[in-house]
Amino acid sequence: MGDKAIEVKKQIVLEIKEKMEKAQGMVFYDYRGLTVAEVSELRNQFRDAGVEYTVLKNSMLKRAADMLDLSDLDEHLIGPTAVAFGFEDPVAPAKVLVEYVKKLKKTEIKTGVLDGRVIGVSEINSLAALPSRDQLLGMLAGTLNAPITGLARSLSGIICNLGYALNAVKEQKEA
Repeated sequence: MGDKAIEVKKQIVLEIKEKMEKAQGMVFYDYRGLTVAEVSELRNQFRDAGVEYTVLKNSMLKRAADMLDLSDLDEHLIGPTAVAFGFEDPVAPAKVLVEYVKKLKKTEIKTGVLDGRVIGVSEINSLAALPSRDQLLGMLAGTLNAPITGLARSLSGIICNLGYALNAVKEQKEA
């Protein structure tokens, strides 16, 4: 193999390492048995969720993982491997893939990485059951908004009651 080919492979490994460092969550899976249409549908679902999907050579994945002290990945990198990188939402790759695997029953999840640690399929299923980032932000906003709304209603009630009391005093003095 020529020096040029080795340099190209080194560059690819460095690019994979960078993606692995930037990703908040990753899911590795075996895509065997999927038709071209099914892979296209899965790609579209990943794209809609802001997840990058790519098929990578295990040898290059292993080298990049070793550079990041993720050697626990090695045992899972057997056979065809595709990776879903979640750069903005660590739960998004798990959500999309777990739902798709349930629907098709053709492919299987191998493993995942979350916060720099290799996680198993059961943890990926648990992640998929969590609300999305947007749902959590909505819940938080609702929780933060509730006391303010309650305070506004209370103050409004106090002002109304004060108005009624002043009106009653006025009517009493007039009588």
